Amino acid sequence: MKRFLAIFAVAGVFISALSCAAGTSGSAAQGAGVGAVGGAAAGALIDKENRWRGAVIGGALGAVIGGTMTEIASRSAREAASQNRPVEYISEDKKQRVVSEPVANRGNCRIVRTTYYQDGKPVKTEEKEVCN
Repeated sequence: MKRFLAIFAVAGVFISALSCAAGTSGSAAQGAGVGAVGGAAAGALIDKENRWRGAVIGGALGAVIGGTMTEIASRSAREAASQNRPVEYISEDKKQRVVSEPVANRGNCRIVRTTYYQDGKPVKTEEKEVCN
């Protein structure tokens, strides 16, 4: 039980540090926080020799990946709304893909559907309102 509390404390430090990072949008910081918590938990479970080391490394990697994916998704949604056409981002290794497409208008705002793909399969779809 103490170890799990310690893992969540480490994750809390990551979340606090990332939310204060200059130039980071709120959604990217939130994605980084979620990634940090998941990465810290996974790292602690994977590294059986030193759970603290696993939590710290997993938390750091999870924060970077979570924040980056969230920022890319937000950027693609803004571009799709402003250009009124689908926008796609693909990772260099071609394993991850984010596709945003405008689906409706609501006043001065557009509703944009963003779909996340992993290895060619959709893993998450969300709709968000993007206003000018």
